[in-house]
Amino acid sequence: MSKAERKNSFFNSLLFKLMIAIAIGIMIGNFANESAIQVISTIKNILSNLINYIVPIIILAFITPAIVSLNENAGIVLSLTLIICYISSVGAALFSFISGTVIIPHLNIVNSTEAGRKIPEILFQLDIPSIMPVMTALVTAILIGLSVIWTNSQTWANLLKEFNKMVLEIVNRVIIKVLPFYIATTFAELSFEGVILSQFPVFIKVILIVIIGHYIWLALLYALGGIFSKTNPMEVLKHYPPAYVTAIGTMSSAATLSVALQCSAKAKTLDPKIRDFVVSLCSNTHLCGSVLTETFFIMVVSQVLYETLPSTGKMILFILLLGIFAIGAPGVPGGTVMASLGLITSVLGFDSTGTALILSIFALQDSFGTACNITGDGAIALMVTGLLGKVPEKARA
Repeated sequence: MSKAERKNSFFNSLLFKLMIAIAIGIMIGNFANESAIQVISTIKNILSNLINYIVPIIILAFITPAIVSLNENAGIVLSLTLIICYISSVGAALFSFISGTVIIPHLNIVNSTEAGRKIPEILFQLDIPSIMPVMTALVTAILIGLSVIWTNSQTWANLLKEFNKMVLEIVNRVIIKVLPFYIATTFAELSFEGVILSQFPVFIKVILIVIIGHYIWLALLYALGGIFSKTNPMEVLKHYPPAYVTAIGTMSSAATLSVALQCSAKAKTLDPKIRDFVVSLCSNTHLCGSVLTETFFIMVVSQVLYETLPSTGKMILFILLLGIFAIGAPGVPGGTVMASLGLITSVLGFDSTGTALILSIFALQDSFGTACNITGDGAIALMVTGLLGKVPEKARA
């Protein structure tokens, strides 16, 4: 096996590492005494502070360049595509929220407060304050991005691109590296409390429910694509299975892009110029499957850890902001949830255990969320083609 093949193998993937981390954490938690859990909790606290410190920086590094990029390829195709991407992401999250409100109360979730042992206090507190609050970072990112567009500052545009690359390296080389240790310590605590065994069947059910939700949302997107283009949406969808399977294997929209372009090129109902542009753009900006998943998981974790679902007002605000974060999410496994950690803590009030649990179960289905994202891009391309009246005449129904 070559070095590149080893690098891209499943056993070197973040998903595999997180699965091992979860297993080790549960095992340690089952056998650890209070002294050992004190050490583990202290390590978790330090890693949690480190991750929370980087969140505002991630927002500045990914949201700002995303706004600046709107001016680089200004045009109706770009604007229309981004608007549809945002509507699709917000719509998927709202669908997930409504479904969760109906389904989750019937999942027989046992609250974690009913568990046995209590976590002892940590040995010491090491605070790593963030450079700014999350909402401050979001507003700052938007204002800086707009000001760069208004002043047409090429210097700042280039600087933001470099900053984006730098922070992406921090995410890849620091955050992604420590994430398995953070997850392991979290599951050790949960196992020590006695929560894991009682909640594991619930999480399996939730993952299956979310995957079904992906298929429902894809059906809606392609139905709308057919309506707007006045063509049969199956002419596009039938070519996408190779891209779907590839996305499951890679867990990366960027890594699947070449296959997605090949699949969409076979569709007779898509205008070639619009098709290639939209599919390429959507690989980084259309994350309907990921936001659908994250929204549902957040509601489940809230019920498990805090005995209640988040309020409707908080969820609506979270969903509207999540749509923006999804467009600027970093291109790493679990990028959507990584970019939105600040929203989860500031808007919904989750603690470190809640965010760690979200990261864990999100990673377990990340491949299916990515597959939904990439497959939905074909529907977006069909919508844009139809709305701009570019459907090839011979392909019209």
